[in-house]
Amino acid sequence: MAQEQETGGTGLGHRSVSMTRVEKGLYEVTNARGGTMLVGGGGESPEFTPVELFLVSMAACSATDVDFITSRLAEPTSFDVVAEGVKAKVDGENVLADIEVTFRIRYPEGEGGDRARERLPRAIAQSHDRLCTVSRTVQRGAPIAMHEG
Repeated sequence: MAQEQETGGTGLGHRSVSMTRVEKGLYEVTNARGGTMLVGGGGESPEFTPVELFLVSMAACSATDVDFITSRLAEPTSFDVVAEGVKAKVDGENVLADIEVTFRIRYPEGEGGDRARERLPRAIAQSHDRLCTVSRTVQRGAPIAMHEG
């Protein structure tokens, strides 16, 4: 892939993360802005596994869309999102199936809250159908190249 200028944030452009092995199965991930986190641990430690991060990516991407759309109308009184799926073998391949992202959002009483509640289903649909880069990429499918560098 030709190197483009890093944009970070939410705009269009190149994205990248790098990983460094800390120990067997545990990696430190760094983004272009210097943020770091530990990933891995094989599910035996508190660090997020790659599959959990995949679910986080979908939930966070859609939550951001929905939040930006609805919070213009009213500040939520609670905003929780659950992403879940079933890790399974399909035709001998590991996959995540039955993926669901559930929004549990409450808005205050009053005109703004009423408008936000009314807008919420459409905001979720817009994220699912057009806005969320992560779930749109999964649904459309994208070629992935893996190689030695």
